[in-house]
Amino acid sequence: MDDRTASQLDRIRVATLATVSGDGRPHLVPVVFARDGDDLVTAVDGKPKKRKALARIANISRDPRVTLLAHLYDEDWSKLWWLRVDGTASVEEGGESFGRALTALRNRYPQYESVDLTGPVIRIVVKKTTAWEATPG
Repeated sequence: MDDRTASQLDRIRVATLATVSGDGRPHLVPVVFARDGDDLVTAVDGKPKKRKALARIANISRDPRVTLLAHLYDEDWSKLWWLRVDGTASVEEGGESFGRALTALRNRYPQYESVDLTGPVIRIVVKKTTAWEATPG
């Protein structure tokens, strides 16, 4: 991941994660995320969920292709930009990289001081990035 892409991702606090459902349709969910080296990580946390078995986890287990979309909206449309990250995801529930992911998320989001963060973690290995901005540079 180049420095410009990393810098753009660091500016955004929430993104949309897209996975492929069992019937081939996209499944979209807003997520918080952090960088762990060149990988992106997000985790299942203690915020209330409609059900315990999350579709994003099942989808990744079946088909690891994912897309993460980060964007900045502003009423001044000259400031608009978006960044799409296409990658391969895996689900982690322990180990050294799991611990690093939790640390990266805790360092980025102080809310995790009061919201349970035990995982599992979704790790995205970035394969391709595509970006657009209204005012280049």
